[in-house]
Order: sequence, then structure tokens, then C-alpha cells
Amino acid sequence: MASSFTERMVGAATLSVPIYEELEHDREATGQAAAVVAIVAAAAAIGSYHWGPIWVAGAIVAQFVGWFVWAAITLFIGTRLFGGTADMGEMLRTLGFAQAPGVLAVVGIVPILGLVALPVIAIWTLVAGVVAVRQALDFDTGKAVGTVFFGWLLKLLIGLVLAIFTFGFGAFTNLF
Repeated sequence: MASSFTERMVGAATLSVPIYEELEHDREATGQAAAVVAIVAAAAAIGSYHWGPIWVAGAIVAQFVGWFVWAAITLFIGTRLFGGTADMGEMLRTLGFAQAPGVLAVVGIVPILGLVALPVIAIWTLVAGVVAVRQALDFDTGKAVGTVFFGWLLKLLIGLVLAIFTFGFGAFTNLF
């Protein structure tokens, strides 16, 4: 029997291998993964509210674009460089649910708490990504760490380039 949506979110956040295996094989769960990304996008938008409306909109768009880009890059690296086996749907489902810790990004609205919590949430999400990738690509943890690390770096680079192209470099000078 399939787990409920909430059980899947909690299981993904708590790094439950059986949940990630269930998600890998449940082709109907891609919509649920998108819902997780939407919930996390809303939490990130609320958490970034004090940065202004452009950052709120950016948080929502970035969450969805980042999900797709991370899945595509991770699939490429994992299958081509490390010999894993998966398809795009498996990557979208597992990595979508791996973002579940991001619901806590809502605490970013509290300036001091957000400064402490957001890096913890980012690391937690990366660790969940390692479990997701390991299960989706059916290989060992070392290959999953390499896949996630290189995939995440490429995603960040692509995101930075897109952000600069979209908003201009001047939009980032207020951050420093």
C-alpha cells in the first residue's frame, strides 16, 4: 500500500530509504513531487518576504526551475559518469520529495533565526538529495555523493547565470 502524501514528505525529510524506493517506482507520484516543490516554494517565498517582492517571485520560480535543472543534471551525471540507471520521472519524484526539509524555510522571515536555519535546511536538503539519488540511480552512497555534489554545483552556477541574465548584476549589489 502506498504511503500518504504527508507520510511521504515526513519520510523523505527523515531520509527513509523505503519511502524513496516507493517514490522511485510510483509513476503517479510525480504530481505529488511537484506539490512538495510548490509547498517549499511558498515557504521560501514567505521566508524571503523581507527581501522584497522581486525576491518572493524569484523564490517561487527558482524552486521549480531548480528542481527540474537539478533532476536533469543529476540524471546526466549519475547515468553517464557513474553508471546509474534511472529515468527523468524517477529523478523528479525522488528529488522533489528530497526538498521536503525546505518547508522550514518559512522561518527565514525571522531575520536572526533565518540566518541560522537556512544553511541547516540547505545541508539537510542536500543530504536528502543524496539518499534520493542513491535510491533512484541504484548505486552506492559514494557515487550518490559525487553525483549530488557536482549536480548541485552546476545547478548553482546555472542559477547564478540565469539570475544575472534576468535581473542584471546590479540587483545583487544590495546583498553585499
